[in-house]
This record gives sequence, C-alpha cells and structure tokens, in this order.
Amino acid sequence: MEAKTISAVTQEYISKQAPTVTPGVLASSLPGVQATNEGPLSTTAETIHIRGLDQTQIGMVYEGIPLADPFTYGAYTSAMVDNENLGSVSVSQGSSDLTAPVYNADGAQMTLSLRHPADKMTAYAEASGGTHSTNKEFVRFDTGEIGHSGVRAFASGSYSSANLWRGPGQMDRWHVDAAIEKRWAPKSSSELIFGYNKANQTEWLYPTLAQWKTYGTGYNTHATYTKGDTLYYKLNTKATNAVVGALKNHFDFGHGLTLDAEPYAIETFGPNNYGVNIPASNGYVGTQQYSSLNGYEGQTGNVTAISIHPWVQTSSGINLVGAWHRGFNTLKLSYWYSYAVHTEYQNHYPVNASGQYTENNGYLTAFNNVSVSQYNINGFQQLNAIGLEDQVKLFHDRLTIDAGLRANMISRSFSQDLPGANFKSVENMFVPIPQVLISYQFDPKNQIYVNGTTGYRAPSSFQAQVPVYSFTSANAVSLPLANFQPEYMIGEEIGYRHSGDIMLNVALFNYNLTHHQITSVSYLPNSTIMISQPIDAGGESAQGVQAEISTRPWHHISAYASGQFMHTRVGNNIAYQGDYLRTKGRQEVASPKFTGALGLTYDDGTNFANFNLRYTDSQYATLMNDQSIPSYITSDISLGRYLPKIGRVRPKAMLSLMNVGDSHYLAQVNGFSGNATTTRGVYGKTLSASQPTYSVGTGFAAVVSVSGTFE
Repeated sequence: MEAKTISAVTQEYISKQAPTVTPGVLASSLPGVQATNEGPLSTTAETIHIRGLDQTQIGMVYEGIPLADPFTYGAYTSAMVDNENLGSVSVSQGSSDLTAPVYNADGAQMTLSLRHPADKMTAYAEASGGTHSTNKEFVRFDTGEIGHSGVRAFASGSYSSANLWRGPGQMDRWHVDAAIEKRWAPKSSSELIFGYNKANQTEWLYPTLAQWKTYGTGYNTHATYTKGDTLYYKLNTKATNAVVGALKNHFDFGHGLTLDAEPYAIETFGPNNYGVNIPASNGYVGTQQYSSLNGYEGQTGNVTAISIHPWVQTSSGINLVGAWHRGFNTLKLSYWYSYAVHTEYQNHYPVNASGQYTENNGYLTAFNNVSVSQYNINGFQQLNAIGLEDQVKLFHDRLTIDAGLRANMISRSFSQDLPGANFKSVENMFVPIPQVLISYQFDPKNQIYVNGTTGYRAPSSFQAQVPVYSFTSANAVSLPLANFQPEYMIGEEIGYRHSGDIMLNVALFNYNLTHHQITSVSYLPNSTIMISQPIDAGGESAQGVQAEISTRPWHHISAYASGQFMHTRVGNNIAYQGDYLRTKGRQEVASPKFTGALGLTYDDGTNFANFNLRYTDSQYATLMNDQSIPSYITSDISLGRYLPKIGRVRPKAMLSLMNVGDSHYLAQVNGFSGNATTTRGVYGKTLSASQPTYSVGTGFAAVVSVSGTFE
C-alpha cells in the first residue's frame, strides 16, 4: 500500500449517484475535499479545494493524460469522460506521483480511471430525467474479445441538457468516449483512448456578499433585454469543447524490465461570450485613445455589445516510465515532454434593440479597422521533466523505502498585440521536486507511513505575464506578476492505515508554501467580463489532521465517515496596491478549519440506497480576513432497485435527490480579494476595498434514472 494518504470512490459507488454530477462532486465526501454542484447538471470547469488549496494547485490526471488547462489549470473533468465510464476517482491529498504528467500539483492529485473494454460483449443504456428539465441519455457497447485476437473495444455516446435552476437559460452537452485495447501478452497491452465533448451553457452570475444578502438565489442574468443591459442571458454563454486522444502502452520485457509509454494530444476551445458596454467615443484600445468607434462618429454614450472570446489551445506530449525490478529493489527512470499553444482574443458585435447581433455586420473597430479588444494573446509552453526513483523492500516486504527526484524545466512565452501595448514575456523555470516515502506493514491489516514530499505550480494564466486593459482607461486593469516564480510546497505526513471489517486511515500533515499565488477575480465595470489579477502572497503554512473510517456490509448496511481539521497561517504581509496588507498571521482564504462527511449505504442485491451528508466550516474570502461565508450542510440521497431480469436484460431504476433540505448557500469563493473594507497599509497608504465573488450551491433537485444491461 502507498506511503501517502490516498482515498477513492469506485465504480460501484459512482453507479449509485446521479449520472449528471461532476467527478469532483463524486469525490467530495473524501477527507479534505470540497466540491459542490452549481446545478443538477454542469458543463463547465469545476471548482475544487483539497486541504485549502484550489483546483489550480491540484494535478488532474485521466488515464495518464493531464486533464487541466495547461495555462489556467482549469479542471475540465466533465468534458473528458462520462461518469458511466469511470472506473474510479482517487485523491492523493498533499502530494502527487513523481511520474504523473502534471505541472501544478503542489496540493494534491486527482486521478480519473477509465472503465476499460469488457471481456464479454455487453450493451448498456440509460435514460434520466428530473427537475429543471434535466435529462441525460447514455449508451455504451462493449465488443468483448474479438475472436481470439486479444482485441477488445468499447464506444459510448451521451446527450444531456437542462435549464438553469436559477435564472434564465439552459445548457446542453454531447459527449463520446471510446477505447480499443490489444493485449500482446498476459502482461503487455496497448490501448487507444478517445474522447469528444461539445457543450454550451448560459453563464452563472457570481454574487458579492451584499448582492447575495439582497437578492439571494434571485441574483441572475435577465430573461429580457433592455437598452444597455449586459446581464441579458443570451449575451452570456460559455462553451466547453474538447477532443482527447492517447495511446497507452505497457510492455513487460521479462527479467524485471517494463516500459510504460503514452503519447497524448488534447484540444480545447470555446468561445466564451459576455455582455459589455463600450464607449462610442473617447474610449481606449490598449493604451491608445480613439476619438470614436468606426461607424459611430459623432455619437456619445455606450455601445452595448456581445464580447466573443474564441479561445483555442492544443497540448500534446509523451510520458515514458521505465522500471527495472530486481530482488528487493525497483528502479524507475521517467521522462515527460509537453508542448502547449494558446490563442485568445476578443471580438465585439453590437446588439440591436432586442439584444440580438449578427456577425455579418462585423465587429467593433477603431483607428484603422483595429478590433476593439482588451487583449490579443498568443502563448506557448514547452516542458521537459526527467525523474529518477528507487524503491527498496526489506524484512519480507514489510518495510518499503521509496526516494526520488524529478527535475522540471519549463519555458513559457506570451505576447500581447494591442495598440501601444505590444508586450512579450518569456519566462524559464527550473524546479527540482524530491520526495521520500516510507511505510512499515506490521501485519496484513496494519500499516504506518511517513513521507516528505515537494510540489510546485507554475504561475497560472496569461495575466501572470502580460497586462489586460479596459475600454475606459489607458491604465491596465490587470498587471503581470512582478516576481515571476513558481509556487513551491514542502510537505510532511505521518499516517496509520488499518484494513479489515472496519477500515481506518488517520494522517497528520504539515505543509509550507513559498510564492503562494492567489488570483483576485472581479467583474470589469459595465460588463460581465471577469478580470483576474494574480498576486504573489508569499509564504503560507498549514497543519492538520484528517481521518476516514468505513465498515464492510453488515446486514447489507455499510457506513462511512471522514473529517479534517486544519489550521492555516499566512507568513508575511502581502504587497498590494503599492503598499502592504497587514496579513501576517491571518488565516488563508478558502481554508475552512473543519470539513466532514457521513455516508450510509444499503444494498441487498435487490434494493439499494445511499445517503451522504457533508459539512463545510466558514471560510474567509479576503486576505485580510474581513469577509467570510458561513458554514453550511448539504445532503444527498439515492434510492434504487434492481428490477427482475427480462430475457438477457438486467434493468435498474434509481431516484437521486440532491440538496435534500433545499439549503440556499454560498458554496465556495469564486474570486478572492485583498480586503473587503478600506484599510490602511503597513506604510500608511489607504488601500481601497474590493468585493469577493462567490459560487452558489445548487438548490434541491431530483433525477430519475432507468437503465439496462444487455449481456
């Protein structure tokens, strides 16, 4: 067993949850994990926290493929695989594997495993429907072994859609998964994995605390358009499209020699659309002021437009891991190469009196037909990582010592092409990450482990390297990091693991971060465009304890409980607005002191039920700890029955209830800020206030699913 804290949910558990929830939510009962539904169905990137660190600090891996956006580290888990095709979702709290293809995993690693092609021919179909017109249709076919060729394959497709549970608008998602596997020998195989996703949804609005207190769940986009209304729902949509491919190979050459080789490629693209008011005259593109927009000469006031961001990025790479097992020793040598390209710009199309637009009329321009835009970005990243790891097993495999080092070399370049604001930034990073893992197995049921690990995260998003501008000023609204350094974590952990009729895992942990990077997010005035400002928050430390306990079925009932207590501390005052915030000794943002979960499962082979209750303590949203969101409790229930077999079909029916108590709550911090109230800096400067924004947890929802397996 691993000498680190690892928790997982398996396909058996996943199959008893609503088929529309995201992988992060499936893992949200595990210790230290925070992930919340924004609705019964969601098609966009997830917001996840583990041990107080967010999704940009968590390595996401799907069958050896890096899941996260290579620049922003957005977690596009729902775009990569259908829940029905998941074999498991595991979380390694506090560290990542040295051989994992991640460059942002200083907080944890979440691994999604595929349910591989079956040995026998089967077909599976599922139909779901529920509140807010939520529906999902899914079908999967497994070929089984084709003849005696050693080839197995599966293909699946799904369609899901829903209305937003708060506010107008809707979402829909088309998805395809497929894999074909060839077993060359009992211990050698190759598997070609493919995924396709096309999704679009009306964007959620993220309220400030004052807006939440005033409007509650009524703070949303608007169903009808009035002149100048940037909150009109048809102007605010987000697309999440992806194409994924990988060839996963494992070769066993005998004599203890093995090789894992996996080339992969991912393309993700938008567009994302927002509403914005742009000055008809005396506005700005970059640092240059225009007298009037082309076609609006002599006019004053604003032109209301839809801001279309047709971003696209591709990333590809190859991950190689060679191992040599000899006696009590296993030596691993790894190499990972990755190349990624990102392009993003804006075009703004004016809307008519009904809030409609047409691209045929052209986008807004100024000067000599220059597109009016906040940014025009081109970027690329190249990474080379070389690792060496050695594992020794002693005392009849009871003592395991694992030590390794990975050297990461990253080159990242971004250019900004705007009038008066041409800007290019090239940054190179060299980051060594050593780790030591030690475990001792007292007997088959009891293990103690201790580890010292390191991790890093390269600064996220293009805003860390190039400025972003508004339409009303020559001054940038977002500035690059003054000190471009990777975030670096050093962590220690000691834990005890017991297996048997009662399974227990308890761990004490400590970690220290340097160059901790926080992103302050706010809406650009007169628009729904969100502006990110990266902040180097310096040092942070955290100490805590987490535990999980579960039972094997007793009279068809099994129970699960998990909890985490954590104390965080900011180690320094933070540079902010030309001065320093008095943040030393304060608690880290989005780091609740206590989280906990309880679960009960019943399954007698005919009827089954599952109950999950989760508690999240209050958490700060500002570096000054002058604003927080209250604690909250949510619970989910699933009830189902395996119906009598009809011929060769085994049917099943299930009812899933989400947020049973219909709690209305702020789930997580969407955009941090330095201070929510005006304060005085260390050197006396008055620092203006900025309001954090929050994501809203889903209200009550019910989803009924009927499925059948044909064998």
